[in-house]
Amino acid sequence: MEYELRKVGARPPLRVLLKDVLGGSAASVLTVTFGLSYSLLIFGGPLSPYLSYGVAATFITSAILAAVIAVGSSLPFAVSGPDSSTAAMTGILASSVVERLVVADPSAPVLPAVLITLAVTTILTGIVLCCFGMTRMGRAIRYVPYPVVGGFLAATGCLILLGAVRVITGHPLQFETLGRFEDTLTLSKLGAACAMALVLYMTWHRSRSPFGLPVLLIGGVVAAHLLFWLAGLSPADAQAAGWTFEPPPSVTFMLPWSVEGLSRYPWKILAELSGNLIAVIFVTASTTLFNTTGVEVATNREANLERELNVTGIANMLSGAFGGYTGCISISRTVLNYNGGGTGPLAGLTVAAISLLMLIFAPALLGYMPKFVLGGLLIYLGADALHKWIVQSRLRLSLTDYLSLLAIVVIIVEWGFIAGILIGVVIGCATFALSASRIDSIKFSFDGSEYRSSLDRSREQLSVLAAHGGAIQGLNLQSYLFFGSANRLYQHVKALLARHPECRFLVFDFKLVTGIDSSAAYSFAQIKRAASERGIKLVLVHLQAATEKALRSSEFVSRDVSIMPELDHALEWCENEIIAQHEGRGDEEASLRDWFLRILGTEEDAAELIHRCERLEVTAGDVIVRAGDAADSMHFILDGRVGVMIPTADGELTRVRSLGRYTTIGEMGLVAKTPRNATIQAEVDSVLYILSASQFEAIKTENPVLSQKLLTFFVLVIAERLTFANRLIGVLRR
Repeated sequence: MEYELRKVGARPPLRVLLKDVLGGSAASVLTVTFGLSYSLLIFGGPLSPYLSYGVAATFITSAILAAVIAVGSSLPFAVSGPDSSTAAMTGILASSVVERLVVADPSAPVLPAVLITLAVTTILTGIVLCCFGMTRMGRAIRYVPYPVVGGFLAATGCLILLGAVRVITGHPLQFETLGRFEDTLTLSKLGAACAMALVLYMTWHRSRSPFGLPVLLIGGVVAAHLLFWLAGLSPADAQAAGWTFEPPPSVTFMLPWSVEGLSRYPWKILAELSGNLIAVIFVTASTTLFNTTGVEVATNREANLERELNVTGIANMLSGAFGGYTGCISISRTVLNYNGGGTGPLAGLTVAAISLLMLIFAPALLGYMPKFVLGGLLIYLGADALHKWIVQSRLRLSLTDYLSLLAIVVIIVEWGFIAGILIGVVIGCATFALSASRIDSIKFSFDGSEYRSSLDRSREQLSVLAAHGGAIQGLNLQSYLFFGSANRLYQHVKALLARHPECRFLVFDFKLVTGIDSSAAYSFAQIKRAASERGIKLVLVHLQAATEKALRSSEFVSRDVSIMPELDHALEWCENEIIAQHEGRGDEEASLRDWFLRILGTEEDAAELIHRCERLEVTAGDVIVRAGDAADSMHFILDGRVGVMIPTADGELTRVRSLGRYTTIGEMGLVAKTPRNATIQAEVDSVLYILSASQFEAIKTENPVLSQKLLTFFVLVIAERLTFANRLIGVLRR
């Protein structure tokens, strides 16, 4: 009902608006808590003196993202803001800026350069997201190898953990600083944060109650101050001991686009920071897609991914313009709002309004916030990401993919994200090539004794093919052929020719081949040499233009290699060659009397059947019977060839079978008196003899013995065709 009211443009009732405000207020608790954590994560270490600017940038980001995405998202209840993954990448970027500035000029002001870098990166991220959305290239991120994505996100979780340690203790976790962690107070702070993370895991992680996390975070703050009171620590003493944060005097908002800051900004460091810039863009784009999909699953609502990318891109561009940093839709905050009753954009606008109010109240709130509560939240987020991608992924990944994921994590932590992505993609490609080379490039194989063309032949010709059909060996190929799979194909062909020394025709069907590379073409050249040594003719069918070009470049395709449009015609040509070699009657004039004598057994019956039939001469292309006509006759094909044609979806006719000399058509219709189910068309000049329905009825009345012989012949013909069809089905099901 609520959706229908919005759809027709009616004003939502007050109850719906109230639910949106309440749902947005609940989500704001997470926004505030996460925002303070991310501020400390990004503006920690050497940037800690500028925490007030970091808090302002965080809540400006939260307000802009929440407002813009609430209004423009395809999910009207969406709540957005900085995310743990994007905040971790932003923190790494900020630290890299400080390191390079200190090396270049220790006296240079740090804050303006950091704010400009974050703003430029956020604007670039927004532009890239919009490009992805408008061109639908965002779907391409789904083609990134899974171990690369998993390693990327696991490394992000590791970096969040390292950032949490710095927030809690004020020291980075490095080999050089391990001595600082021997202090009892420092270990106590880390222990309290780990305890908070354990509480989050034991309660909210397992239940996933939408209101569980806000209650636990508020409860953690209250419990911490109760413990401080029991220990005899005043708020000032707790701050002095480092248990709570030193609140900034006020939240300081500053646009990064001052003339002095821009003029003194070392623009050349953007090139040095390109790896980190790409990492921020990649993480924001992938997190946007993953989180949107997660919201779809959690709320059973479908989102428009292109629209989400466009709206998130616009929101990030505005965030960067006003001094914020990157962010996207949040799963936890959106689900909390949705379960709290929020269904419209007012929920997101409520989050935006509360985020703006935090510009006033954040300093006082931060002064009462225990470090181990926010640090424990960061530890939980980082450990949860590591558990998902390091532990749980082992059950979903093969050993090779899992080792690739671990290698990517180590590379990213040690050498950075760009090195991790590039090496990860190389590892993924190599793993894919190894896996693909194990896929059999042969869908099925056949020989001429069991898999024949659709041309119906006489018993004599069928006997020749049954005896010498092994001279035709065929391979139906599939998938993309490259160095691994093509080499296996070459080895298979060598073994095949060793098993069948009688082979004279080797047929390759490329219908299911999607492509071929130059190394595969070399393997085909080896196949050609092996075939030439044995005097074997190569026949290629369904050869696409790109595949033919690749094979010609390796000199596999030449004048002595036959290329035919389809497999049926190729098999028919090979069969004709074998029959001509072994039958020796290619130019022999057909004898109707001899044929009928072989069918009926006596001269008298043969003569009477000839007397009952009417001779018919047709030229190539003539229609003999049409589908739907009454079945008032059958035809004996004395010479030539006719095709059985059926209509396709576009109204054209396609051949399903061909019938040569000494074969029959229409015997089933003659007996069952059913309409024709196919059109019969002459493929070459042919001679046929027609037995009409009236003559067949006369034979049944006047010569029952001849009638019985004809019916027996019809049954044998049908049985042979069914036997062939069963063998064909058996081959196709291999």
